[in-house]
Amino acid sequence: MRVSRTRSRRICLKAILGAICACLFASVQVWAANATLPGAKGPWRPSQLITPQELMQELAHPRGLKPVIVCVGFKFLYDGAHIPGAVYEGPAREPAGMAKLREWARSIPKGAPVVMYCGCCPFDRCPNVRPAFEVLREAGLTRLRILYIEHDFAQDWVAKNYPIQKGN
Repeated sequence: MRVSRTRSRRICLKAILGAICACLFASVQVWAANATLPGAKGPWRPSQLITPQELMQELAHPRGLKPVIVCVGFKFLYDGAHIPGAVYEGPAREPAGMAKLREWARSIPKGAPVVMYCGCCPFDRCPNVRPAFEVLREAGLTRLRILYIEHDFAQDWVAKNYPIQKGN
């Protein structure tokens, strides 16, 4: 049985339109997921937020480029538990912490992947994340992301049995 040329074109056109619609739908879903995060509003783009699960996947990837991780929260929380390999440069809400963070940022290559986090409290009320983001952005870090910790580090990282390190 031979299919007419017109019918073949219609089938091809429907397939192309279906693929375009699927791509658009997937893009809208990603955008909506990022836009609905409670902490998505801020001086950062939604694409600059990374969830604990996404960071764990990135850190677990055997060949992936590991980001520099910086804790900008309170020292006693960092000493209690922090992401392995994270450096402490905070608290960013205090002038001394901001100066320390600014100095640290000078030692980081501008194009290095950097993930900053606090985790002291819910992301949308964190006193350290916004000032730290501003300092690091002003320092010219071009691949800066923020770990989106919805509740706090204990609940969103430690309780999920993600790896931790204690002390300095």
